[in-house]
Amino acid sequence: MGLETLIPFIAIIAFATYVQTITGFALGMIVMGAVTAFSLVPIAFTSVVISAVTLINGLIAIKGNFHALDIKRVMITCAGIFPALLAGLILLDYLSESFNNLLQLLLGITIFTGGMLIMLRPEPLKEPSPNAVFAVSGATAGFLAGMFSMAGPPLVYLFYRQPFELKTIRLCLVSIFLVCSTARIIMVGFQGGLTLDMLTFSLLCIPMVMFFTWVGKRYPPPLSTTNMRRFAFSLLIIIGISLMVGAL
Repeated sequence: MGLETLIPFIAIIAFATYVQTITGFALGMIVMGAVTAFSLVPIAFTSVVISAVTLINGLIAIKGNFHALDIKRVMITCAGIFPALLAGLILLDYLSESFNNLLQLLLGITIFTGGMLIMLRPEPLKEPSPNAVFAVSGATAGFLAGMFSMAGPPLVYLFYRQPFELKTIRLCLVSIFLVCSTARIIMVGFQGGLTLDMLTFSLLCIPMVMFFTWVGKRYPPPLSTTNMRRFAFSLLIIIGISLMVGAL
């Protein structure tokens, strides 16, 4: 991989890591969308790198904050993720063979929908959702994680509706993404889908991920949570539309 690809990819990773550390979501959608829009590397390659950097981001972000986690909801959500994750990986392998335009179109629709869901910002529920809702949301997220390493849209919508503290919501999301990324890397490895280039590139991204996760925790932007969400969903909608137009 040449510098003309490596430098912009790492810059996208750095920006997305900062956004995810602040908001609890968007790393996968921003990286996958921007990298695909600029045709830097294939979707399958990007998915593995996203999984690796999400893992590192999650480990650093939740360090020292376990007390704020809702372990029960995290575990229920993760229980729904694993079987759907494998199904998404199998479909990605199939589409990557001969249907690149269709794959890009599906990616664009997913990112656009994710941006719209984040934009809706429904009123928080008075009581937490039933356990079954978390499991179903986890299954949907697992399928998207298998396809694009983007578990965010259904989980963000669900957790931001819960009557939890904002810190708990963010840490639950980051924790689930961490578990999901670990499972995806293991499954891809068993499928024989990990290459030396993927591993090397992931290692090169780790210092940048660690630094911008620390920056996000230590120096959040002078914006309200509402304005950060507006920025995130606006960016995702633009990326999603550009991908759909490019695929068509």
